[in-house]
Amino acid sequence: MGVNMLRYGLWRRDGCLPAVAIITGEPNESAEFFAQREHFHALYQRVKDKRSALTDFCARHELETRQVACVFDDINDIPMAVGCGLRILVRRDASELLLEYLCRSATCDYVTASRSGDFAVREATELMLGLSCLFDEVVESRVEFDAEYQAYFAARQAVELDVISATEPN
Repeated sequence: MGVNMLRYGLWRRDGCLPAVAIITGEPNESAEFFAQREHFHALYQRVKDKRSALTDFCARHELETRQVACVFDDINDIPMAVGCGLRILVRRDASELLLEYLCRSATCDYVTASRSGDFAVREATELMLGLSCLFDEVVESRVEFDAEYQAYFAARQAVELDVISATEPN
């Protein structure tokens, strides 16, 4: 629901559906299920160089990396996250030194209080909605299931997921 509400808020604000992708190093059934269900624009899998996938995603959707918010959790995500306009690190108990490194090197803008597997993405999306001053109006519109939300939802449902698998190591 958090990702859906963030997309809805940006749709209300910008007048168009924001492009969304999952970029993962391996095939991931739960990521594919989520991306299909939520009608994301792309799922990149088997990606070893996530920066190249981000570059491709931005080119396909006429975006600059500084326009992208990246929610990430590990070392292999850093090359992708570093150029994004907003970098949100998902806290992990086993990665305290990585957390300190990313904060010290200013490679993340926010560290979730929630840990991986404990609704960290929801925390990140609500934070973005709140900082954009969109939270209340988005929640109220969704609760009412008003015409504007229904128009957004129809536009979202029309998006077909593009699954992009790297066939060669990158």
